Amino acid sequence: MLETLSRSTESCRRKPNIAIDGPAGAGKTTIARLAARRLGFTYVSTGSLYRAITLGLIRRRVDIESFEQAPDQDSVLKTIDVSLSYEAGEPRIYLDGEDVTDRLSDPEVTESVSEVARIPSVRAFLLDLQRSCAQGGGVVMDGRDIGSVVLPDAEYKFFLTASVEERTRRRLLELSAKGLEVAEEEIRHIIEKRDRIDSTRSVSPLCKAEGAIEIDTSGKSIDQVLEELLSYVAEPRMS
Repeated sequence: MLETLSRSTESCRRKPNIAIDGPAGAGKTTIARLAARRLGFTYVSTGSLYRAITLGLIRRRVDIESFEQAPDQDSVLKTIDVSLSYEAGEPRIYLDGEDVTDRLSDPEVTESVSEVARIPSVRAFLLDLQRSCAQGGGVVMDGRDIGSVVLPDAEYKFFLTASVEERTRRRLLELSAKGLEVAEEEIRHIIEKRDRIDSTRSVSPLCKAEGAIEIDTSGKSIDQVLEELLSYVAEPRMS
C-alpha cells in the first residue's frame, strides 16, 4: 500500500508540459527557451528539427519542390540522422553526426523549411521523436502544431503571434547578429510565403489549438511576454 501511495504521489508531482505555437518570428523560440530556463524544464524546438531535415535534403541535393511526389521519399528520410542533445542546458541539433545548430537559420534553409514541413512523410518521420521528448513531463516545446497534434494533452497551451512588420524586423536583427545581410523585402517575402504554406497545408496546418491562450507579442519586450506567459502557468489549473 505504501508503495502504491508513493507511486501515486510521484505521478501527481509530474511536471506539466507546455506547448507554444505560432507563426515564424512571433517569438516562440526565445520565449520557450527562457520559460524552460525559468521553470527548470527542458526546451525542445521542433522547428529546429524540421530545419535539420531541410538541411539534410539540401545537402543530398534533393529537389525539394518535387520531393512530396518522390516514390523514394521514405527511404531518403531514413538516411537522414537527426538527434537532439543538451550542452549546459542548451539544445544542440545534430545532423548525420555533425552539430548544425548554427546553420539552421541560413537563408537557404529558412526559404525551404515550410515546403519540407508540409510533407506528410516528413511530419510522420519526426512525430515520434517529438513526443518521446515529452514523455516524462517538464518540457516546453514550440512549433506550429504542438498543442493540436504533437502534444494535444499538454497541460498548458499558448499561441504567440505578431504583425508581419514586427516579425520581419526581428528576423533581420537575428540574421544581422549572425553576420548575415539580407534585404528586408526578401525576409518579408519569405515570412509571408511561410505563413501561407503553414496555414494552408493539408496535414497539421498552423492553427490555434483548442484551449490555447493567445498572446500578441507586437510592441512588447521579451520580459513582458515571458512574464505574461508565466503568469498563466503559475495559476493552479482545475482538472
